[in-house]
Amino acid sequence: MVELKTDTSIEAMRAAGRVVAQALTAVREAAAVGVSLLELDEVAHKVLREAGATSPFLGYRPSFAPTAFPAVLCASVNDAIVHGIPTDYRLRDGDLLSADFGALLNGWAGDSAISFTVGTPRPEDVHLIETSERALAAGIEAAVVGNRIGDIAHAIGTVCRDAGYGIPQDFGGHGIGRHMHEDPGVPNEGRPGRGMPLRHGMVIAIEPMLIAGGIDDYHAAPDGWTLRTNDGSRAAHSEHTVAITEEGPRILTVL
Repeated sequence: MVELKTDTSIEAMRAAGRVVAQALTAVREAAAVGVSLLELDEVAHKVLREAGATSPFLGYRPSFAPTAFPAVLCASVNDAIVHGIPTDYRLRDGDLLSADFGALLNGWAGDSAISFTVGTPRPEDVHLIETSERALAAGIEAAVVGNRIGDIAHAIGTVCRDAGYGIPQDFGGHGIGRHMHEDPGVPNEGRPGRGMPLRHGMVIAIEPMLIAGGIDDYHAAPDGWTLRTNDGSRAAHSEHTVAITEEGPRILTVL
């Protein structure tokens, strides 16, 4: 069931989204060669505490997970696509980091992700990240009243496939509101004109995930959470929480 949010609820979600944006900005600024993923998790946790918000990630345990997620930040490095658990791994020159973060504030959720390089960037990583951001922008542009979920999926998938990148199947965007994951699902590939109609008050997280090697295959790491590319190629992940309104799509997870 899809809950349509009131304009007042969307404003409340905007406040949660701003906390998410603040945390990801702080993580990106703190990320440097020699900094551990656990230290970045603490940076994000500090933003939550100062905002009076809580984490929808910490303690979250979906059906596929062997354990509850132990952190507030997903930190996925290089061939990790999503759901990376922060560890004592220290960032190295040239690493590609995807940081995914959520916040709950006054009963409403926000969710966003960014990918960036640490130290000296590799040109192929820069192109991968830029493509993930273009795919996200294309998905957001299609998130208008009168379109359908398939139009968003098609816009994302076209950008990814035209660039020669893989798209991990079975993972994509989602509705969001009182809970981090709500209906509807938002695939990263699909047929235009298909799926649920988009209506004023729908709020969704749009999140392209790209695999540099061009294949769609992935596997779960031994921790049961981290998804890694089968060919060892790098991955990128970009995400925003977006409200669909009569005035057009509104990004809620920006500063």
